[in-house]
Parts: sequence; structure tokens; C-alpha cells
Amino acid sequence: MNSFSNSMQTHPKPIQKTCYTTFRGIPHLGARLPSRRQETWVPVLISSQEKTTIQGDHADSTGSSLGKIALSNSLFLSSHISRFQNCLSTTISKFIDHQPPLHPSVDPCQVFTGNFAPVDELEPTNCTVVEGELPGCLNGVYIRNGSNPQHMPNGPLHFFEGDGMLHSLTLSGGQATHCSRYVKTYKYMLEKEAGFPIFPNILSGFYSLPDVLANVKVAGRVLCGQINLMRGFGLANTSLAFFSNKLLALCESDLPYVIGMTQEGDIETVGRWDFDRKLFASMTAHPKVDKDTKEAFAFHCNPTCFPYVTYFYFNEDGVKQREVPLLSINQPTPIHDFAITKRFAIFPETQLVVEPTNVMLGRGMPVVFEQKKVPRIGILPRYAESDSNTRWFPVPGFNAMHVTNAWENGDDEVVLVAPNVLSIANVFHKIEKVHFSLEKLTINTRTGKVSRKVLSKRSLELGSMNPYYIGKKNRYAYLGIAEKVPKMSGLAKIDLEKECEVSRRLYGPGCFGGEPLFVPRNANAVKSDEDEDDGFVVSYVHDENSGQSNFTVMDAKSPNLDIVAKVKLPRRVPYGFHSLFVSQDSLSNNW
Repeated sequence: MNSFSNSMQTHPKPIQKTCYTTFRGIPHLGARLPSRRQETWVPVLISSQEKTTIQGDHADSTGSSLGKIALSNSLFLSSHISRFQNCLSTTISKFIDHQPPLHPSVDPCQVFTGNFAPVDELEPTNCTVVEGELPGCLNGVYIRNGSNPQHMPNGPLHFFEGDGMLHSLTLSGGQATHCSRYVKTYKYMLEKEAGFPIFPNILSGFYSLPDVLANVKVAGRVLCGQINLMRGFGLANTSLAFFSNKLLALCESDLPYVIGMTQEGDIETVGRWDFDRKLFASMTAHPKVDKDTKEAFAFHCNPTCFPYVTYFYFNEDGVKQREVPLLSINQPTPIHDFAITKRFAIFPETQLVVEPTNVMLGRGMPVVFEQKKVPRIGILPRYAESDSNTRWFPVPGFNAMHVTNAWENGDDEVVLVAPNVLSIANVFHKIEKVHFSLEKLTINTRTGKVSRKVLSKRSLELGSMNPYYIGKKNRYAYLGIAEKVPKMSGLAKIDLEKECEVSRRLYGPGCFGGEPLFVPRNANAVKSDEDEDDGFVVSYVHDENSGQSNFTVMDAKSPNLDIVAKVKLPRRVPYGFHSLFVSQDSLSNNW
């Protein structure tokens, strides 16, 4: 044993205004600040505690000369910022009709079409099983996250930056109930009250003077107190996780939002979880949960300040442990996903880097491809207290944005399975031209040698596996056959031991699904390794010919991934990102 081993169709109709119960993390609606220039009211979100504090401070201020001066100066500053904002609005309006055409990948009129177009919220609705029958053991909720813009901006909007909407299917006793709800993030609530987009779409990029000026305008709103960045500005649109008895909606630009499921099958946003104020700003959308220890492992990226990546974990009670800044990452890099084993945490660093000046100067996206950068894999002890024992292994040409699994072979070898994004330079603007090559890497931590094996010639992404094998050696993985990620024409089952494809299913002409999710037949445990693939693979599938969406259940163990059941959904479900199945036993603890 060596010393090392020891040591990321149509626009929605306006939603009727509704009074929502106030909960921790989401403020009261309705507090407003006047714009002195136009005598109009701008909506602001503040909590009741903040309101009391503000009122108390105001009372103190008016009771003394110094207080009156301070209040006068504050109003004077607010007045001038408001006038500056109005000037910006006028300038932006003059330029908006003369902008250069947007690239199709960030033009919302071209991105959000067909089954990528957003839909309205949908209250719990009973569904019909149109083929086969739902397995009696499949009791719980299947829920998938995705991008669903509440408002369409005049400027750029990439598909990755729409507001998060959850599409659930509650299964019980062979019956199914479908529901679609927005995650009620701070951003969503603020823009819903305003009736138009407020926050800039940073990842989508800035391409002209109006884009840059719009960002400056937002900065003015922050200075005026109209936007409180401490409440976050994320979308909660990427993935889901369940740990510490909480269902979470996640996006790497913000903290997680706790989601509740009612017995009627409705989806409720409980609030933004800051882990008792021990986590600031953001967290990865792909935390790893060890089913044996009940611990969850995560990290957050800071694209502008060093350290750029910080690693941490939570114990089984959800208490955040010590942070470990990865000081050996010396340039801002957008790491989206990572892996754990029983002893290590593994970080794939790609050729993508962050260039903040692109945003400030209107040169496009902040994330760019760096030709000369060599991708590498970082491995550090799972319970590391510092970055000192992290080792990096260069792997030229290996750019992994998602990780399927990782495990250890003895004392000296670490195995990593992940789709390699070939021509990663096109991943944001021409994703239909990107090939995702599933690879198995074996890293010898003693010699530094890295061997690679391509497991399929197909373009495979957005995969899953039996969750009880996270961080442990597993045999099977299920990945979507990429058409235009996240639009999948079918799925393939890969045998990681034989290193080949063993079965596949295509959805048929004009039919496309999303991430194929493996759900164990026994939701509580796996009896033996022979039972690893004893379960089902599920996904929403959309027929572009008829416009109909269904929920498809396939037998994961069968040679052809046979269809067990199809549930007709009450309307189409747009293509989206990651999904999760939570058993009824786990849900009942939240009711």
C-alpha cells in the first residue's frame, strides 16, 4: 500500500397570482420601493424579520438628527441610482432593435421550440395506463427536473438557463398521478411579481452593448435594495437528490431548494436550504450519497475568486463538515460532476475555463474552450482535511462533464467510468455535433499510469446505475443514446465487467426520451450482486408525431429492456435534465 492510498412550442400563459404560505428561506411578497423618476412601484422581496428591522431602524433614524441625515443621504443615493436605471432603460430600448442576430443556441425564439418549449404548471392529474400494468412494487414518486422559462427575455437565453420546473409522477397501487410545478426560487418569485425577467442570464453570455447595460442595471437594483443576492439567484433546474430525509432540487449556481410532496401528489417548494448557515452561495447539482454511511459528498465552484473549487461533505444528519479548498486548481474551471469511492473523492478537470471578461465586455459566454489545457483527474482522500494529499493525473483528450461511477481495485488502482465529451468546444453552441464516448479509466496511483477503454461506439450520455453501488464496483450502467442532449432516441445497457453493450431499446421514429433512470425492484436493499440489475428503467418519452408524452417502464434485467408499462400523461412533458425516484416509505416521513 503506497503513501497516497493512506492518506456540474409555446410561451407559458401568465399564472394567476396566488398567496403562498411563507416558510423559512422564502420572504413575504408585496414590499415595494418607489422609483422617484417615474413614480412607479418596483416589487421587492423582504422577509418579515427584515421588515421589522427596517421599520425599527427607520424609527431610530427619525428620532435623531444624525438619523435624519443618514436617511436623507440614503434617499438621495436611491434617487440617483433610480434615475441612472431609467437612463439605462432608455439607452437599452434605443439599441434593442439594432442588436446583431443571436446565435441559434442562445436565441430563445429558436431554442425553446417544439418539445423544448415551456409549459404551464399543472395540478395533480390522474393518468391512464395504456400498455401493460405498473409493477406493484413501484410505489413512490418519479420526479424529473428541467428548464422551463417563466418569461422570455429580449436578449440571449441558453437552454441550460430556464427556470426550474419539476414534473412528477406519483405511483401507488398501480395508479399514477402527474403534476408539474415551478421551483419557487427567489429569482422565480421576484420575476413573477414583476411580470418580466430581472436577473441576467450569465451563462448564456453577453453579446452586445444592451446585454452589458442590462447587467449594469441589475447591479443598480442590488444597490437600491430591490434585489438581495444573499437570497440566491439560481434556477434549481438541473437535478434532484434525497439525503438527510429531504428531497432537494439543485442547480450549481445556488443552494438547494427543499421540495415537499403531498399525499395528493402535489409539489411544494419548502425553502432554500443553507444547512444552518454553514454553506454560502452555491453547491454542485450532483452530490453523491453513500447508501451505507448515509453521508453526502459535495463541492462548490467559484468562477471568479480563488479558491475556485471547495470540497465538503455532510454527515447522515445533514450537518455540514469542514471545507477543503482545492488549492491545486489554479484557474477557474466549471467542474459539473465528480465521483466518490470508499476512500477517495475524484474530480475530472476539463478544457473548459471561465473568462469573466467576456461578460464584462460583451464577448459572449463566460465559459470557453482552452485548446492548450490538458484535462486531468484529481484524487484526494474522501475525508481529507486539506488539499495537501491531492494528486493529479493528466489524461489528454478526456473531458468528462458527468460521471457514471468510480471504485477501487485493491490498494493502488482507482476505476472511473464516465462519458468523454469529444469536441467539447461545441458543447454549448453545437451540442448536436458532439459525440459522447463512454470510457472506463483505470488509474494506478502508485505508478501514475492511466489506461483507457472505450465501452461503446454509440454517443451515450445522461446515465444512471443502481444507487446502492455508488462508490463501489458495479457491473451495469444505463445511458441515453444521444440525439441532441438532453433529447435521447433510446437507451443502452452497458456491462462494465465485459466492457461492452449488452442490450438497447430505441423509442421509435419521432419518439425521444431523457435520462434513463434505474429503479431497484426492492427499494430498501440489494440482496446480492446478482440482483444488481433487478429492477426497472424509467423515463418520460415524447412522440413528436402525435405530440403525446408517456411514462415508460422497462424491465432492466430482460435481454431487450422489454416494456412493462406505459402511462399516458395528460399533456406533453418538455425535454429536461436529471431525475430521481423516491420510495413511498421515504416520502411518508415527510407527510
